[in-house]
Amino acid sequence: MNIYKNVFIGNKRYQKLLLATISILLIGSIVYHNIEGWSWIDSIYFSVITLTTVGYGDFSPQTDLGKIFTIFYIITGLGLMFSLINTLYQYNVNKVRERTHTKKKE
Repeated sequence: MNIYKNVFIGNKRYQKLLLATISILLIGSIVYHNIEGWSWIDSIYFSVITLTTVGYGDFSPQTDLGKIFTIFYIITGLGLMFSLINTLYQYNVNKVRERTHTKKKE
């Protein structure tokens, strides 16, 4: 019996989406670390705040290559990040509906 059957992480489609999101964040972190010379924590931080559109403004690419990469990184990663957030939201909404529907039957 799969203990993760009824949880988000147990769904193969969700697993692929989560893996893709983690991958794009890792790729961004590696590129920023190497191109901009930022520390690993700064590179990860910038990757996350960029793709979640938080953008505090405390970091920005200073090299032309870093700026060009950021353009494509945002175009590629933003849709993926929003897809993950939307999928998590829909999963939770459906769980609440299932619980409410089950309680009404009792």
